[in-house]
Amino acid sequence: MKNLYLFAAVIGTVIPYVFFINFFIAEGLVPATFVAGLFANGAAGGFAADIFISSAIFWCYLLHNKVPRIGVYIFLNLSIGLSCALPLYLYMKTRDAEADRQVSAD
Repeated sequence: MKNLYLFAAVIGTVIPYVFFINFFIAEGLVPATFVAGLFANGAAGGFAADIFISSAIFWCYLLHNKVPRIGVYIFLNLSIGLSCALPLYLYMKTRDAEADRQVSAD
C-alpha cells in the first residue's frame, strides 16, 4: 500500500496542475476569476464544496492527532490539493509505522 500512496501523491499533483495550468493560460492569474470558476455551475460548486469540506476534516484530523510535519500537509493541501496532501500523509504514516516495526523487531 505504501507505494500506492506515493504513486497517488504524484498523480494527485500532476493531474490537478494540468487543469490549473490550462485554466491560468486561458484566464490569467486572477484569483477572483479562479474562485468564480470553482462555482461556475452546480457541478463545479458541488465538487469545490466537497473538497473544501474534506480538506477541513483532514486538517482537523491532523491537528487532533498532533501529526508531525503538519505544516507540510497543510501547505500541500493549499498549494496543490487534497489529492496530493492526503496520499502523501498516508505514505509517510505507513513508512514511519514500518520503520517503527523494524526497530521493534531488532
